[in-house]
Amino acid sequence: MNFTKCLKFPLLILFFILISFPCLTRSTPVLDTDGNEVQSNTKYNVFPLERGNGGGLALSAKDRPCPFIVMQENYESSSGLPLKLFPLDNKQQVVNLSTYLNIVFSAATICVQSTVWKLGGVDEITGWRYVSSGGIMGRPGVHSVDTWFKLEKYGNVYKIVWCPTNVCNTCKVVCGNVGVFVENGKRWLGLSDVPLVVVFKRSPT
Repeated sequence: MNFTKCLKFPLLILFFILISFPCLTRSTPVLDTDGNEVQSNTKYNVFPLERGNGGGLALSAKDRPCPFIVMQENYESSSGLPLKLFPLDNKQQVVNLSTYLNIVFSAATICVQSTVWKLGGVDEITGWRYVSSGGIMGRPGVHSVDTWFKLEKYGNVYKIVWCPTNVCNTCKVVCGNVGVFVENGKRWLGLSDVPLVVVFKRSPT
């Protein structure tokens, strides 16, 4: 009996099992500033890694009253607004790397719409794509493809990525990092080559 041939079949079977059932592969949890696993549906404040590089994340009107655009506070002492992370798999309690997420500010605005993050289209003036509120919660597909973000490792901390290639099979997306554009003294979030490197601190409220 050829031992090499016998060995190939169990390996092939294992390979197809791992492809068919990705939950069997090990996931890497995102950790907060205390070293604890980041939990879904739990309030966190998001801060830049480097000191002196602005404060937490919040919402603000930009060129029109609605929708609000996601921005970063200018001052390090400002915590911004708390937000929650909701994985695509709503049974998932721990937020893992490379998992599709809805990011939702735990706050209300004057706009009659959600505070779910979504990536907007190309701005006619600046040519940039900003992250705004007003996204659809859950329901993956063509109508919500702009609302799915991921967290990826960046050194020892994290960056936010928009790359929903598996959320909508018929959609064509151009992946990118979520970074910061400075305009007239304000720091707006949008798709950028340079990522905003962040940490997650559990909110006391």
